[in-house]
Amino acid sequence: MKAAEYKISAEKFNLINENRPLHDKELVTKPIGFFRDAFNRFARNKGSVTAAIIIGCLFLFAIFVPIFSPYTVSYSDPNYAYVLPKSHLTQNINFYDGCSDKSFNEASFLYYYSMGVETGHYAFKNNAYTTSKVLNQRGQEVTMYNVRLDSYQKVGMKFLSGLTPDEYANIQKYQDEYGVQVIYPITNYSLRPENQIDQGDANFWFKTKKSNGVTVADGAVIHEDGTVTYENIYAVYNGKDNYTSKMRIEGEGVYTYNYARVLSGNSYEVRVNYYEYYKYIHNYAFPDRISEPFFFFGTTNLGKDIFTCLASGARFSFILAIIVASVNLIVGAIYGAIEGYYGGKVDLIMERIVEILSAIPFMIVITLLKYHMEETNHALLLFISFFLTGWIGMSGTVRMQFYRFKNQEYVLAARTLGANDPRIMFKHIFPNALGTIVTSSVLVIPGVIFSETSLSYLGIISLETGDMTSVGTLLAGGQPYLTTYPHMIVYPAIFISLLMLSFNLFGNGLRDAFNPSLRGTED
Repeated sequence: MKAAEYKISAEKFNLINENRPLHDKELVTKPIGFFRDAFNRFARNKGSVTAAIIIGCLFLFAIFVPIFSPYTVSYSDPNYAYVLPKSHLTQNINFYDGCSDKSFNEASFLYYYSMGVETGHYAFKNNAYTTSKVLNQRGQEVTMYNVRLDSYQKVGMKFLSGLTPDEYANIQKYQDEYGVQVIYPITNYSLRPENQIDQGDANFWFKTKKSNGVTVADGAVIHEDGTVTYENIYAVYNGKDNYTSKMRIEGEGVYTYNYARVLSGNSYEVRVNYYEYYKYIHNYAFPDRISEPFFFFGTTNLGKDIFTCLASGARFSFILAIIVASVNLIVGAIYGAIEGYYGGKVDLIMERIVEILSAIPFMIVITLLKYHMEETNHALLLFISFFLTGWIGMSGTVRMQFYRFKNQEYVLAARTLGANDPRIMFKHIFPNALGTIVTSSVLVIPGVIFSETSLSYLGIISLETGDMTSVGTLLAGGQPYLTTYPHMIVYPAIFISLLMLSFNLFGNGLRDAFNPSLRGTED
């Protein structure tokens, strides 16, 4: 078969650009810079974007909550210790309402139920309860009362001693002005329960007796129809004893009457409903602060607001970590760049210095600094400890990247064209190593936060001062109450867990975004 048989005639060919000038097509898109391209690739990583949003929310929480919260780190109220978390949005349902399910015997039930009878501030949510029959240890059937106990109202009444005449008069004025009752009849000193006479529980306003070593409320009787009648032990004012009283006059206030016992030095002992007294202190004596007790994350064993303390501790952790990461980046980048670029004897000498410093355990460093600089602020000790050896990891990363890129063709071309060493190091080599360096710098932040949290949790570093606390301190304080008051440790634990996971995902996304070798691989 001959080749001529496959010859194609010229008429079958058409020239596409015949008689038309040829030129390159104009770019229809704007050129994309290095950082814009990195951002575009980072935005495609949904996990890293989600992690960045979580970190942003945690950061905003740490910055703004201490500013706008009505409470401070130094604030504490022992009467509201162990208070449960509460939200205004869920207070009408049995969730996140500051209440807990409890089951009481008759004596304990009467104790809390009687608070609402006297004051209208019910210790049981909606003043509701159910009953059930159980067998006690002796095999006897007893009635148990099932309730949702309000941790804010269960404080009930408190005795206040040492009020000046002016302070006593101001409370009276507040009652008249706002139509509320703060001061209630003080109880007869001699009729208080035997174990409450000297340092008393002010909630016993009814007659009691001691039976088999247990205080029994024989002045509060539960009838078959569920009603309760009381025999009170209010002190009687007769104009001669050391009592002062104010009777209600029609049109003046809603409270019925109240008594104060006059102490030596012309001071008063009064019996107040603490919930209303709290509102008086924070809304009347100190206006524009706190209208009523409300703790979104609950309180600690000292009565501190966990919401504010956690935000304040997180803010300190963020600030410390960002400062440490920035300083370590600057020092480590310069040190590692010199090592990697010049190599040889320079690298040998500088690397021996690094090995000596890195051989010193971090715990030894912090312990020695604490021992020799015990008068120094512990926050400054933490910074010094993290800085002394923290830059070593960054210098090693930069050194490795400079060894990797310093003999590339574009570096040799820059050197041939007369570029000096600093320009080659930080204009040509450093940008190509930026992905690894940025990732390492970002991951320093959670590392510092976790180390600081661990040190304060173990008590090696104490950041618990009047206006400062830490996440680790909150974790340590809440650990003994894990089974009884889990909210004290749950919220700090959630914060530190979210932070660690999010920063790791965020760092991985940054590493991929700043890696020049991945440019265009997603298209």
